[in-house]
Amino acid sequence: MKLKIYAVTGLAFLILNQIFLLQGTEFIQTQQPIDYAHWLLLLGVLLSLSFNYIFSDGIFNNTATVLTSIGIIALTGQAVIDFLWWSYGTDYDGMNNLINQIMSRPSIRIPFITIGPALFYLGLAIHAGKFIRRQTLFSLVTILGVLITGLGSFVFDNNRYIVILGHIVLSLGIIGLLFKKDTMNNKSIELEKQ
Repeated sequence: MKLKIYAVTGLAFLILNQIFLLQGTEFIQTQQPIDYAHWLLLLGVLLSLSFNYIFSDGIFNNTATVLTSIGIIALTGQAVIDFLWWSYGTDYDGMNNLINQIMSRPSIRIPFITIGPALFYLGLAIHAGKFIRRQTLFSLVTILGVLITGLGSFVFDNNRYIVILGHIVLSLGIIGLLFKKDTMNNKSIELEKQ
């Protein structure tokens, strides 16, 4: 149960992170005394590592856990980059120079800004896909949340409202899987006792 609490807390932190980002660059850059938005991102993805233990037998024993773990590493790197960005405060010229430097380096941009973080969501969708026969509704809701998040991030030019909606839908699906899985396990234990 402790892992499920960590996982749900991680999802809540990721939603809060997106809500903070919705407030705009000036809000993010003037947070004090720390960068709350990106601490929520960092803590949210680290707590989301719990999904690998909840939905699998180990951290690296299947495709979903590997992709989720690589995505967590990438989002951790992204959070570090975001902390550097935040450290510029309202020095927007300095921030733009940093962004241009990062975006001009495929060895940083691809693993930490574009493809790497997407692997986190792909891993969660694959985890959910494992339950498609037994928990069709919650599996599809989770996968839909991942698709909405991806559309908001890439197709609709990082539309934060769509990304937040995607995170909420994704979270509802995963929470449904977490607790439906728990009730299914309890029912099978009860049947075994009879």
